[in-house]
Amino acid sequence: MLDILVYEEKQQAAAGEAGPCLEYLLQHKILETLCTLGKAEYPPGMRQQVFQFFSKVLAQVQHPLLHYLNVHRPVQKLLRLGGTVPGSLTEKEEVQFTTVLCSKIQQDPALLTYILEGKKMIANKKAPRYPVPPPKETASHEAAPNREPGEARAGAAHPPQPKEAEEPDGGIGESNLITSLAGLCKSKKSRVALKAQENLLLLLSVASPAAATYLVQSSPCCLVITEHLCQLYHSMPTFLDPADVATLEGISWRVPTAPSDEASFPGKEALAAFLGWFDYCDHLILEAHPVVADALAEAVAQRLFVETLQPQLLHVCEQSILTSTTLLTTMLRQLRSPALLQEVGTFLLGPEPWPEAPEAGPHPLCTQLIGHCDHLSDEISIATLRLFEELLQKPCEWVVHSLVLQHLQGRPYVAQGSTEPENDEDALELEEDPYFTDGFLDSGLQPSKPPPARTTNSDGKTAVTEIVNSFLCLVPEEAKTSAFLEETGYDTYVHDAFGLFQECSSRVAPWGWPLGPAPLDPHEPERPFFEGPFLKVLFDRMSRILDQPYSLNLQVTSVLSRLALFPHPHIHEYLLDPYINLAPGCRSLFSVLVRVIGDLMQRIQRVSQFPGKLLLVRKQLMGQVPGEQLDHLNLLQGVVVLEEFCKELAAIAFVKFPPHGPHRNLSSPPSEHV
Repeated sequence: MLDILVYEEKQQAAAGEAGPCLEYLLQHKILETLCTLGKAEYPPGMRQQVFQFFSKVLAQVQHPLLHYLNVHRPVQKLLRLGGTVPGSLTEKEEVQFTTVLCSKIQQDPALLTYILEGKKMIANKKAPRYPVPPPKETASHEAAPNREPGEARAGAAHPPQPKEAEEPDGGIGESNLITSLAGLCKSKKSRVALKAQENLLLLLSVASPAAATYLVQSSPCCLVITEHLCQLYHSMPTFLDPADVATLEGISWRVPTAPSDEASFPGKEALAAFLGWFDYCDHLILEAHPVVADALAEAVAQRLFVETLQPQLLHVCEQSILTSTTLLTTMLRQLRSPALLQEVGTFLLGPEPWPEAPEAGPHPLCTQLIGHCDHLSDEISIATLRLFEELLQKPCEWVVHSLVLQHLQGRPYVAQGSTEPENDEDALELEEDPYFTDGFLDSGLQPSKPPPARTTNSDGKTAVTEIVNSFLCLVPEEAKTSAFLEETGYDTYVHDAFGLFQECSSRVAPWGWPLGPAPLDPHEPERPFFEGPFLKVLFDRMSRILDQPYSLNLQVTSVLSRLALFPHPHIHEYLLDPYINLAPGCRSLFSVLVRVIGDLMQRIQRVSQFPGKLLLVRKQLMGQVPGEQLDHLNLLQGVVVLEEFCKELAAIAFVKFPPHGPHRNLSSPPSEHV
């Protein structure tokens, strides 16, 4: 039959006309008969043959067959057979059949709605036996192309446009092309699943506005995709080691399984399947028609994040919190689509600006997560800090605004009505600090250099060299060890900071941030400053750097350095300007560091052979000597982190605002530091 139909079409003189053999095939409903035999599997193996025959007919016959009722109807019946039975013996033929359909839809995207409507559309029609298909320019839903040959010769009829669903369920419970593809996406045969995923992606990306609306309102598209995502999430073991999750980062939906040579762990296959499907959902949202993308992003956010993840993040069980936080961070790292990123940002931070008063908390979930940054469990604190660090690296202005910027608006951290302090007042203020008095003066120890005098550029801004010096000289010589080892100098941080700052600047460029800080209004009444719950917990953690585990200190300083990279003038001023004239009761990152140094100078006196032990600990951390247990280990490791963090902040300040325009010679620090 196929050979006859193809030969007949080649012999047809007039393009687009149906020959007598094709008309016979359609008038006598041969395709419907074949479909019935395939459904009944009579004789055995018939279903496979029917799928193959339909695929070849639709692919090789150029005449627009899908516009005929006697083709459309058996196609719909075959779609209801496909993707319904997991592990079906005809999966390969089913996916070939859907591939041909998707290819036809790609050639004429308006076909999508016609195929999706299925028997609902047919049931709503009372068409004569041989209706004439409308031409493309006049096609409408009311004049659906459901003719059979025999009266007028067929043209390339345009499929109907969607209209409001006439059935209460909108056809959502009905199996169609979408549900068939979704079922095939779950196949254990990787090639079948991948091809089905590619076909579904194709449909969502070529959908016309009308078809996109139909997909959202009257098809199970978003439902079946998100349901499968949640099923895969629940199929994972309740306990997953965060280190194991990290080994599977970067799972792609095209290659959802990790390399076979990697070490196996309980739940690895289930985790890879979930991350692969999440990556696929993200890719669908990125490529789909905006109407579909927004609806799918909202469905994923509601079903996966709000209904599934949120209860685990708010759970009292520490293991539940740790596992869900780690998985959320991994998903966030894979996320690329703006629509889903916006939904995740709203899920984590809430849709409204936070109140500025310290007693009024922000979004409930975010309040809980920020609290987890200061959790009794160091593992939970580290995992949550990683989550926020990942969030800060996403191109979402709302994240930075919610966590930091809204609390710095108007610069309330600057003393109102005060002039720039004189140099001697700066020195006097530091000398009067009780930490400096007790730690430096009474002990007889001195910082490596006296606090530098403030110099300003012609525009009144503090010279960058003075800012850099302030951070580099903050840690006293007695607590420095990097000079004894190679490749631990400030230069290395300058190179790293330059690349990170360029990346960050590129990411935030579309946000239109101001180049300079907002001018202070001398007439504005002074208001109490609250740095916000996020900065508060970071500063609190930073103030305890000498008592916390090494891994936790690394994560706290990593988040702070990420924040310091942002090129907003208020963030730069608040986090990187040591000379800022703080309002009463306010603290900045530099003032927190100053007090940590004061505390350190007191505690150094209580540790015998402090310099030798400190150097030993640094060598242990670098893997140069075997590890051994020492007294005051947290203190010694904290000092190492503190020294490196000050160098990192100095490097960030240097690359953000070099003295004479963009600094090109990044291999050499300013001459003052040599």
